[in-house]
Amino acid sequence: MKIHLSLLFFLIFSVNSFSQINKDHDSTAIFILDKMADVIGDLQSVTFELDNSTDQFDSNNNIEKQYSTSTISFSGPNKLRVKIEGTNGTKGFWYDGSYLSFYNFDENNYVTLEAPETTLEMIDEMHVNYDFQFPAADFFYPNFTDDMMEQFDSIKFLGKKTIDNEECYHIMATNSELNVQLWISNKTYLLPKHFVMIYKNKSNLQYESTFKSWNLNPDIPDAAFDFLPPPRARLISILKKS
Repeated sequence: MKIHLSLLFFLIFSVNSFSQINKDHDSTAIFILDKMADVIGDLQSVTFELDNSTDQFDSNNNIEKQYSTSTISFSGPNKLRVKIEGTNGTKGFWYDGSYLSFYNFDENNYVTLEAPETTLEMIDEMHVNYDFQFPAADFFYPNFTDDMMEQFDSIKFLGKKTIDNEECYHIMATNSELNVQLWISNKTYLLPKHFVMIYKNKSNLQYESTFKSWNLNPDIPDAAFDFLPPPRARLISILKKS
C-alpha cells in the first residue's frame, strides 16, 4: 500500500515511482516513525481533531489559503466517521463496514454507496472511484514507515522541538517533488502532533495539519457510524471518475 500523504488525509497524493538508489535514511527517524505506527496500529478505537490549512491558486494565480477543522472517529477495522468544517463548507462521512454515506450539510443532500469491508480498503476505493479525501488517513496504514522509505530519498531526524508547550520529535523527508515534515509528540504515546507538506514543483504550495484532542480507545457505539438522513435531505447520485 503506497502512502497517499493526504492527511487526508488528508489531499491524497499518489506517486508512481521513485529512485531506489542513493537513499539517505536516518535510523533514529525510522525508529521514531516505526514506534508511532505501532502505537496507532494497536489502537482499537480513537477520536481526534485535525486543523488544516491548504494553499491553492486563485483565478489570478495568487496563493490563497483554505482552512478547515475535522473531527474524526475510527473504531475497529471497519468503522469511520468524519465531519469537516471550513472555508468550503461543512461535509461528513459515515462508514459502517458495508456502506459509505457522504452528506453535504450546506446543500442538505447525500449519497450512500456500497463499500469494501474494511476502512482502509474503503478509503482507497472511494478515492480512486469518486475522489473522496479522508483527513489523516495515511497515518493509519500499517506500512506507513515502509512507504515513507520507498518514496523519499532522504529521511532525517532534526532533533526535539516544542510546539504548544509540547516536546516533539522533528522529522523531515524529502525527494525531488516534496518536502514533508512531521512533529511527533514525545509524551507517553508517540502520536503525530503537526505535519507540513511542501510541493517543491508547485511554487512551494503547502498543506499543513495540527492534531489535537486525542482520545485513545474510547467506547464508541456502533450507532455513531450509521447515517440517518436529516429531514428533507435530497438523495443524489454521483458518477465514478473516468
